[in-house]
Amino acid sequence: MKLNTPVHKNESFDGTVMDLTYQGMGVVKIDNFPIFIPNALPSEEISFGVTKVTKNFAFGRVIDWKKKSADRVEVKNKQYTQTGIAPLQHLAYSAQLKFKQQQIAELLQKDHLDIDVLPTIGMDKPYQYRNKAQVPVRLVRGKVETGFYKRGSHELVPIEDFFIQDPKIDAAIIVVRDLLRKFHIEPYDEKTNKGVIKTVMVRRGYYSHEMMIVLVTKTKKLPMVQELIDGMTAQLPEVKSIVQNVNSAKTNVLLGEKNFTIFGKPTIDDQLLGINFTISPNSFYQVNPQQTEKLYQRAIEQAQLTGAETVIDAYCGIGTISLAVAQHAAEVYGVEIVADAVEDAKHNAKRNKIANAHFVVGKAEEQMAQWQEDGLEPDVIMVDPPRKGLAPELIDAAAAMAPKKVVYVSCNPATLVRDIQLFAAKGYTVKQPIQPVDQFPQTTHIESITVLSR
Repeated sequence: MKLNTPVHKNESFDGTVMDLTYQGMGVVKIDNFPIFIPNALPSEEISFGVTKVTKNFAFGRVIDWKKKSADRVEVKNKQYTQTGIAPLQHLAYSAQLKFKQQQIAELLQKDHLDIDVLPTIGMDKPYQYRNKAQVPVRLVRGKVETGFYKRGSHELVPIEDFFIQDPKIDAAIIVVRDLLRKFHIEPYDEKTNKGVIKTVMVRRGYYSHEMMIVLVTKTKKLPMVQELIDGMTAQLPEVKSIVQNVNSAKTNVLLGEKNFTIFGKPTIDDQLLGINFTISPNSFYQVNPQQTEKLYQRAIEQAQLTGAETVIDAYCGIGTISLAVAQHAAEVYGVEIVADAVEDAKHNAKRNKIANAHFVVGKAEEQMAQWQEDGLEPDVIMVDPPRKGLAPELIDAAAAMAPKKVVYVSCNPATLVRDIQLFAAKGYTVKQPIQPVDQFPQTTHIESITVLSR
């Protein structure tokens, strides 16, 4: 059935790219009907083919450029765009930073919010920054390969240099892949749900240079385990921990419940803002430590702490923000729903001899209501929620405690703008500009810090 749209699959057109979506695709309109085109930048004049059509929009691909953008740079490797590893790699870094600032500014304008957005804080070296990799292992044309899935598919694209990862991590993945080949360890097959090894995860401390390798297996039995360990430790002197994680479920969830330390320690260590953190296979730990330090420092500065305040950190994780804030405040209370993370946070506080940070397991909104009942009066509440933003109940609970300030660290501008309006209804307004920080160069992700004052 042909859709009643101005474009149809396999047709080709000429057009001018007018915008970039938050996923980094160029937008061309034909009779006001949007077509989203990867690797196309605003102001470019292109010939394009239509690849897929839905009722309200279509997708296309560039056939040829009649005029290129001044912000276009040479693509390092088209696989990075194909797999979504670096969807903005064709955009000059200075323009990426501007794009991220504009994304937030446009969303605010759309909702008639008169709030300034500062220029994005970027990186000197906007690549090779990720301190953690998780790569699937699959059989491709009869050969064990590691790489990344093509966008929107389960077709593995073999990749050796991941561009945005620490090069030492890339090198470690190749060592593991070659050992799996050498000892004929069978990779997992999604179709048959058979095979041994599903994923290789590597973490490396940015300051400590300690490396952890996690082999995620479908089966409890890992053949040639000693030979694998000997091969990894001989070639990778930084390895301090090798863990087997068993995940027998047929699921998109990466890690299973059970970890077995098969070499060295069950954890590795690293530092953030001079604080030591213990990192386990399941720990949520920021993947770009250099930018995380800038983000947290800026959030602490914007909270304008004098050392006398009581601070609540909702979504505290393993205590990364809480422990940094504790050095600038009287007391810090962290809450987090993941019990293991709270154990890590308590352990990290003890290790660093930080006695004024307290952590509890719970839903942030329920725990805050409890603290209020117990008479706790915070001066500042810090929130660093997941992409879906804050639950309305949490905003109610935060406002009920009447802190002077709420410092909102956001990883999704759309939910940030929604939540700013919910806070406004409770009497909290944004009096200083929003500060974007680029935690994920070459991608479309945007982190930012917003201060709401009563």
